[in-house]
Amino acid sequence: MADLGNDVFMIDTRMGGYGGITASYLIKGSRPCLIETGTARSAPIVMAQLAALGIAPEDLATIVVTHIHLDHAGGVGDLAKLFPTAQVAVHEKGARHLADPARLVASAHRVFGEAMDRLFGDLLPTPVDRITVLGDTGLIDLGDGRSLTTFHNPGHASHHVGLVDSLTGDLYTGDAAGVYIPETAEVRPSTPPPDFDLELTLDSLQRMKQLNANRLLFSHYGPVTDVASTLDESEAQLHYWVESVKRARGETEDLDHAIALVQERDRAQHSAFYSNPALVEKYEALSSIGANVIGINRWMDRPLEDPQPLR
Repeated sequence: MADLGNDVFMIDTRMGGYGGITASYLIKGSRPCLIETGTARSAPIVMAQLAALGIAPEDLATIVVTHIHLDHAGGVGDLAKLFPTAQVAVHEKGARHLADPARLVASAHRVFGEAMDRLFGDLLPTPVDRITVLGDTGLIDLGDGRSLTTFHNPGHASHHVGLVDSLTGDLYTGDAAGVYIPETAEVRPSTPPPDFDLELTLDSLQRMKQLNANRLLFSHYGPVTDVASTLDESEAQLHYWVESVKRARGETEDLDHAIALVQERDRAQHSAFYSNPALVEKYEALSSIGANVIGINRWMDRPLEDPQPLR
């Protein structure tokens, strides 16, 4: 747990037992608000850290998730039970999947297989009357005149929102700006299937740039004060990865071979990252090269496909 100032605390959710890859944030204030829950497996850790910060079960006013992927929202059902008066805020395109997560959980089991239980656990349903639905914009009351402004921020996922703290100017990025690696100060993409859309992601990055935030708070992982250059690098890395996948598609029709080609080139491009095997291991668990390539590949083929499934 880290005190980031102005009643903002970062909690390491220890996803899959790894430290430093997935964060929840508490804005303490008079109406305490938790941003991101982590996985269902992380719920006891998050609860214990909130208790250490003096947040009793009846104190938490709001739980906000930037989107419904299980590393961000998998613990919502558990924490809704543990904090029985908290409202759960989520974008309208994700709300029904929190109320009835069967389809989302089944999809995750197909994708992650045996690793599903170890990394995530199952998302429990949230009672409908506990869900606050966010539209294109919204406002979450933090008490004492402080608020979170929410805005639809798709590209990584159709149900993604961004959040801005009226007091601090902090921008909670979710996955819309990619994955920040504090060990190497690098940004890596997060382009998983089925929702990744390059144009929408670039539009979202442009909107985040226009906000002139004082600080970026990445769900993966941590605070960044060099806002403009980090968002520029996120955009550059998106273009680099899309071009790398496009090049691989031109060399092979085999997806596994394409993934291997992208990884080989990425290894040459980002030697500092690959020089630390433990670092590579934990980020492969979070945002694997295979998932990123598959997401970009799917986006490239999308005009031939049915509409996205989680709308």
